[in-house]
Amino acid sequence: MLEEIKKVQATAELMFSEEQVESALDRMAAEINAVLEDRNPLVLCVLNGGIIAAGKLIPRLTMLLTIDSINASRYQNQTSGGIIEWVLKPGTPLAGRTILIIDDILDEGITLAAIKDYCLEQSAEAVYCAALIEKVLDHKKPIVADFVGLEVENRYLFGYGMDYKGYLRNASGIYACKEEVK
Repeated sequence: MLEEIKKVQATAELMFSEEQVESALDRMAAEINAVLEDRNPLVLCVLNGGIIAAGKLIPRLTMLLTIDSINASRYQNQTSGGIIEWVLKPGTPLAGRTILIIDDILDEGITLAAIKDYCLEQSAEAVYCAALIEKVLDHKKPIVADFVGLEVENRYLFGYGMDYKGYLRNASGIYACKEEVK
């Protein structure tokens, strides 16, 4: 497995440098600060992928906020999604709160839509979604992110929280696999 991971890493194409990603995070934070300035949001980090985006974005937010996490996964360290598995739900009550969900990528949108629906079912007052990356697809998604850092073509990505079979989340840029992912 590690040989496969090393090969993917060695042959990957850099899509966005660390500087480009950090600049996108600055812009996202400014947009979020403007919209949620007086909303006292509960920030939900989507685990595991959103941990780096949230960790980089939250210190840039200037409003009073609280933090929790949620883990609804379709991938379980695989390269294609299946049914949603609810691994962790927030411990903080969502009723009456403004929620900001932070995730690494808005791909098909199925998981993010399910998380937003869950928040609304728990009587959240408002739910906003932030995605570091949004894949541009040729079909409509079930959700639109309110805050997007960067857009990219439909390629298999890793870095800044996105993984390849559980690895490479810690890459300092955002990379696309050169070979077709199975």
